[in-house]
Amino acid sequence: MTTYFIQILQGLLVTLGVSLGALLVAAVLGLAGAAAKLSPYRWLNWLGDIYSTVIRGVPDLVWMLLLYFGGQILINDIFEAMGYRSGPQINPFVAGVLTIGFVYGAYMTETFRGAIMSVPKGQSEAGWAYGMSRFYTFRRMVLPQMVRFALPSFTNNWLVLLKATALVSVIGLADITNLAKQAGAAARGDIPGAAIIFMAFAGFLYLLISTVSLILLRKAEARYSVGVKRGEF
Repeated sequence: MTTYFIQILQGLLVTLGVSLGALLVAAVLGLAGAAAKLSPYRWLNWLGDIYSTVIRGVPDLVWMLLLYFGGQILINDIFEAMGYRSGPQINPFVAGVLTIGFVYGAYMTETFRGAIMSVPKGQSEAGWAYGMSRFYTFRRMVLPQMVRFALPSFTNNWLVLLKATALVSVIGLADITNLAKQAGAAARGDIPGAAIIFMAFAGFLYLLISTVSLILLRKAEARYSVGVKRGEF
């Protein structure tokens, strides 16, 4: 039984890798999406709206299956048309990171858009008046202030993204969920209630990661809220 628990713990590294990689992709896409939706150019507004609306309107599992299996079929078709027998195989880890990051980038888009709009516009106008470029003004004046407004929603998105990594088990990646499922099936005849035991252990690991994340992100929120008076109810 100990062997199965160790195997599931090995899946913890995969889950963390997918989660952090997807978070990075989501943050980059979220900033790009927010910039597009706040751009003075209408065609960028249009692209940002389509991205955030379409992606959030389709279940995560559908995107995972569509981009992984559909993408592999498309690659094979392209290479076969070029005279090859088949195309290169998509790496499940890379597919999981990019798919989840792509999906949650749409949620981050709204998080960052709202945070940027919460920073008084006079801050940017003051920077432009001093001759700062738009990028420099954003990096030095807007970005540090928007972090405080973005963190609560960012925390929520991160926790949901973390749980969504369980979807990579459907494409064969050896994450916590996949290994717990395999352990339960393998020990079914030897350990009573094996499936429940190992899935409960997997749930505990997700809860552990979530708890540590909440502690760290709350510390970050407190740090960026220094000097800000909180309302009393």
